[in-house]
Amino acid sequence: MTILITGANGGLGLGIARYFLEKEPEARLWLGVRANRSNAESLVGEFPDRARLVDLDVTSRESWDAAVATITTADGRLDVLVNNAGMHRDGLLATMEDEAWSSVISANLDSVFLGCRAVIRPMMTNRFGRIINIASLSAILPPLGQTNYAAAKAGVVALTQTLAKEVARAGITVNAILPGYIQTEALAHMDEEAAKKAKAGIPMRRFGTPAEVAAAVRFLACHDAAYVTGSALKIDGGIF
Repeated sequence: MTILITGANGGLGLGIARYFLEKEPEARLWLGVRANRSNAESLVGEFPDRARLVDLDVTSRESWDAAVATITTADGRLDVLVNNAGMHRDGLLATMEDEAWSSVISANLDSVFLGCRAVIRPMMTNRFGRIINIASLSAILPPLGQTNYAAAKAGVVALTQTLAKEVARAGITVNAILPGYIQTEALAHMDEEAAKKAKAGIPMRRFGTPAEVAAAVRFLACHDAAYVTGSALKIDGGIF
């Protein structure tokens, strides 16, 4: 099974990649990275025979086409795409600059559109494919100050559900995962009091781990999940 994971230098992307490498001995991982590479390079160093880096700017159609061509030339197929790349630029809408809106929409929503479109053709050729889009709990329970991010992630859910219908007969499934608070660098800025308050709003009273998200990704990517498509799976400790 050949897998491409975007945003593979961050905590969640690395967690998903490591989970596949440790749990699926036959899996070959491609880590889509642009500028920040150190963490992804370290993981490739641990699994040099099964993990590789591929240059990928998720907001560029040309970059997507080149990355998919590189993978399919090397491995002959691309079975799984995990659209994990994303970014925050939070702020109140009344004072939000145009660039803060457009950059977040581009990184979180346009990237998913471009990625899905780039992999559909090789997946159709093989009559098999798994697309897992990492959205966010913000898509259905948006907090203050995230009009751009919440709109983008809600768009990812809608895109997922529509595309699932379009490619269902081709043996391709398309699903979204909506993580809540997950222990990654995105939470590193939270001070102790803010973290305590956030956990108080979670019925499980703790943050999730990248491995707990990765386990769901692994299931949705497997052959046994062939009848699961168009779903939006919350992983939030019971917040919503």
